[in-house]
Amino acid sequence: MPDETSSSLYTARRKADRPDRPSLTVLVPCFNEEAVLGEFISRTRPVLEASRLTCDYLFIDDGSTDATAPIIARALDEGLPGRLIGLTRNFGKEAALSAGLDHVDADLVLIIDADLQDPPELIPEMVAGWRAGYDVVYGLRIDRSSDTLVKRGTAGLFYRLFKRLSPIDMPANAGDFRLIDRSVVEDLKRLPERNRFMKGLFAWVGHPAMALPYERPSRAAGRTKFNYWKLWNFAIDGLTGFTTMPLRVWFYGGALIALLAFLYALYLVVRVMVFGIDLPGYASLMVGLLFFSGVQLLSIGMIGEYVARLFAEAKQRPVYLVQEIIGGRADRTTSQDMPPETPAP
Repeated sequence: MPDETSSSLYTARRKADRPDRPSLTVLVPCFNEEAVLGEFISRTRPVLEASRLTCDYLFIDDGSTDATAPIIARALDEGLPGRLIGLTRNFGKEAALSAGLDHVDADLVLIIDADLQDPPELIPEMVAGWRAGYDVVYGLRIDRSSDTLVKRGTAGLFYRLFKRLSPIDMPANAGDFRLIDRSVVEDLKRLPERNRFMKGLFAWVGHPAMALPYERPSRAAGRTKFNYWKLWNFAIDGLTGFTTMPLRVWFYGGALIALLAFLYALYLVVRVMVFGIDLPGYASLMVGLLFFSGVQLLSIGMIGEYVARLFAEAKQRPVYLVQEIIGGRADRTTSQDMPPETPAP
């Protein structure tokens, strides 16, 4: 009898239960994407039409200050199946994704950015992976040459550090570009935390997952909304949200320093008892004082990061606020019934 793992058993059972024509919602978080939205729609619509699935779009306007919302609203008025959810302000991409997941009701959800760095031509392969029994099919970036050298280096460092410190198996170089089953959406909606690191949450819920390697191109238009300061805070959110190891590091570090200080004090006592009164030097005193003061400040700062997150959770403010929902339809339009493409604005 051939060996069979538990995961392969679950995958095989899911494969047998997949519906022939599932509904698919394309979830698109947007923040000042007016330069690329027209091309994004013209690139994705032929792919969805060829898939012969029941498809629609769900755009999340995360407080855009340009013409992002009017462009989407006009496309919906012209027959694009889907909805536009406008948030009251810019809450951040993680909140926008959470808003989208809270409002989808499809069998499948495709999360994709509007900048076309995630090729929509991979959608059929993702659907094929889902039909094979995987609940999550995520894009795995094998080429990040479009990113700067500094960003590639810091991203690699973050993923290595996260893997070493956290018990969560989060794949490196996997972004938000992924196709997820309805069961994954329901599990994600059960996670109530305010400081949301979606890549970690996708990994935390588990479910059978399949990687789809691809080369990530440059942005089709516009500029990235992330800078190094935002990426740094994003990394801190990821680490503190999924591991308490930094607190343990300072605990063990403090214990080691205390042990060394005790041994050094014992050494001084023995030396004084053997050789007489010892006159300590000013330089060694200042070095020790500054060193231990720095260690204390670092440890207090690390504790403060966790306390700040506890403070945010205790306030229980909503992750996002919806200003308006535009273009909702009671019935989806099947992909073969989609109207002809509209030219890019």
